[in-house]
Amino acid sequence: MATHNSLPPIVGIGASAGGITPLRQILGALDASLPAAILIVQHMDPNHTSVLADILRRSTSLSVDQATQGAAIEPGHVLLAPPDHHLLATAEGTVVLSQEPRVHFVRPSVDVLFTSMAAVSSRRAVGVVLSGGGLDGATGVRAIRAAGGIVIAQNEATSEVFGMPGSAIETGDVGLVLSLDDIPAAIEKVVLERVDGN
Repeated sequence: MATHNSLPPIVGIGASAGGITPLRQILGALDASLPAAILIVQHMDPNHTSVLADILRRSTSLSVDQATQGAAIEPGHVLLAPPDHHLLATAEGTVVLSQEPRVHFVRPSVDVLFTSMAAVSSRRAVGVVLSGGGLDGATGVRAIRAAGGIVIAQNEATSEVFGMPGSAIETGDVGLVLSLDDIPAAIEKVVLERVDGN
């Protein structure tokens, strides 16, 4: 079994309505050598095949794939939750896909991802909450903070829909509230701090 320190830092990004443009911008600005894995939950129609991986791949030098059962959590690699499946990180350094019940009426759920990250990565868990409606992510934000990780939320001025970031911020457990333009550099800074400090 992998230990917390043998896993790379995990950046979990949660988004819903208005989230695809921010995802493209953030991934496009991140360096391909980023020593962190990126796991993404974007709320989507569960009845349609997702083309999100193709869309994001055109915007970034990072490797982007829709997650499959048991896929490895690797630095510089982006894994997307498939439609209608929760995405979880495991201590073995892989992901699990689940069709457990919806959380806050959604599957995949940001809360499920963030809570799993907190459990396996502790202070190497970095949560990012982007534009979206509803409450999804707020419970996971608390879990990441309690484990010693950090959460970044998109500010209201740059969010198309402020429900998810606003709910995250209201927990009091968000470390940084930033404009979309400032989020990529903050992700890189936090990740490097957590790599250097173990």
